[in-house]
Amino acid sequence: MKTATLNMRVDPSVKEEAERVYAQFGMNLTDAVNVFLHKSIMEGGLPFELRQPRFNAETEAAMREAREIY
Repeated sequence: MKTATLNMRVDPSVKEEAERVYAQFGMNLTDAVNVFLHKSIMEGGLPFELRQPRFNAETEAAMREAREIY
């Protein structure tokens, strides 16, 4: 099987964190990118919804706490 090479630029800290996350699944970044690309093809686009967060993390936590108290 032939392979193609992707060259990407990412923030080093993001790369390290992603490597740790995927290692928990026994995957490296190459495996994870391949899964992402295959899933994108299956979905006909991005395999997740893309939207702006409405509130920052602190506000969302306060709203969750208020709902739990209610």
